[in-house]
Amino acid sequence: MAVDYAVIVVYLAGMLAMGWWGMRRAKSKSEFLVAGRRLGPAMYSGTMAAIVLGGASTIGGVGLGYQYGLSGAWMVITIGLGLLALSVFFSARIARLKVYTVSEMLDLRYGGRAGLISGIVMWAYTLMLAVTSTIAYATIFDVLFDVNRTVAIILGGAIVVAYSTLGGMWSITITDMVQFVVKTIGVLLLLLPIAVVKAGGFSEMKAKLPTEYFDPLGIGGETIFTYVLIYTFGMLIGQDIWQRVFTARSDRTARWGGTVAGTYCLVYAIAGAVIGTAAKVLYPNLPSADAAFATIVKDELPVGVRGLVLAAALAAVMSTSSGALIACATVANNDIWSRLRGVAGKGDGEGHDEVKGNRIFILIMGIAVVVIAIALNDVVEALTVAYNLLVAGLLVPILGGLLWRRGTATGALAAVGVGGISVVVLMAVYGILANEPIYYGLLASLVVYVIVSLATRPTDAKVLAAWRERLAGRAPETDQPEAPVPA
Repeated sequence: MAVDYAVIVVYLAGMLAMGWWGMRRAKSKSEFLVAGRRLGPAMYSGTMAAIVLGGASTIGGVGLGYQYGLSGAWMVITIGLGLLALSVFFSARIARLKVYTVSEMLDLRYGGRAGLISGIVMWAYTLMLAVTSTIAYATIFDVLFDVNRTVAIILGGAIVVAYSTLGGMWSITITDMVQFVVKTIGVLLLLLPIAVVKAGGFSEMKAKLPTEYFDPLGIGGETIFTYVLIYTFGMLIGQDIWQRVFTARSDRTARWGGTVAGTYCLVYAIAGAVIGTAAKVLYPNLPSADAAFATIVKDELPVGVRGLVLAAALAAVMSTSSGALIACATVANNDIWSRLRGVAGKGDGEGHDEVKGNRIFILIMGIAVVVIAIALNDVVEALTVAYNLLVAGLLVPILGGLLWRRGTATGALAAVGVGGISVVVLMAVYGILANEPIYYGLLASLVVYVIVSLATRPTDAKVLAAWRERLAGRAPETDQPEAPVPA
């Protein structure tokens, strides 16, 4: 394993070096939080694909393939479909808003009355997303160094917190680009063909496994529908995803770069399911489906290649973890703390003090994430709670604000409150992993939003006029980007 260790150590050292480089570049709030809104198509596509394809998509996607066969690809497919929908239908408008958070968008659309509550919901989502990503370090470092869970979480979490705190979005962007390349080589170009060959090829896989393993809908229609509600819609409204949209240097970059990233996700989804299916042939009696990835990597790959593929898994986890961490800190500082202090909206703060403040929040949130990750055991339940709250509480107000002129601030606040409370109560009644909470919670949010909006006075015409100016990209920019960086 010495060669494999060397590959991992070099990779981790490179991540810290990127953090140091990003620290020297991030001199303003815009540079620190959204990379100066200057990413070209190639970097934008790579970093967007990196953040949405995390440990759940890699280790979990292979595990679903082990359990269900090719239909196990559906979870990651719905993530890709959500990114495609965001890119084609909404990303251009989102990029032109020139804001930093989803709550700022809601304030612009509804007249400054929805930000704090929506910020709290979004903060809870990004916090749990960062926690669940951080927990995944335990699986990878256990395979690599045979260390216990707590040490693994502290080690992986400390590296991500370090480079994220130092350079903000610039560090995360550069590291994510490296992680995208490592994942592409490690998972798609190395692990996928090696796994299929080791399993005897597709003909041997079909001969040894039940036919339902090759049924595209074998995982079940209800499960696929739930994935669409949680992951496809979750991609449309998550702060971690929107904050990457804000980094695009133009609305065209956001649209086409995101489309490329979404297409890449579909390919990655199928690859993960095929690898998991091959693992089922090789190891039919694993104690856990989630162990399929680590097992096939550890037992079937040659020295050096094994280290690179494990680095790819580590890259997948780190990209999601760092993206969720900066999103969590951005929301905590800009949407919650600033509003509680009464300074939100009083200038853009494009200076070193703003950078220092956001750096401090990343450090604080990072420490909190590591502590919670050590204490928390059930990753799936934590992630389900996060996505249920996000989709049931914020999907309707956000999409309603983008698509329906008659939506009002009172309707939006009612939808956030009713949707959020409903999904929490229903999770207590039906169980956290049940499908009913998201079904009924989302329906309740939609009904309340429409009824309350129609029953209250329309949004002020001046607010709507200012909103349309921002959507069209004609409003004055408070953080004018510098010259674009190359793609």
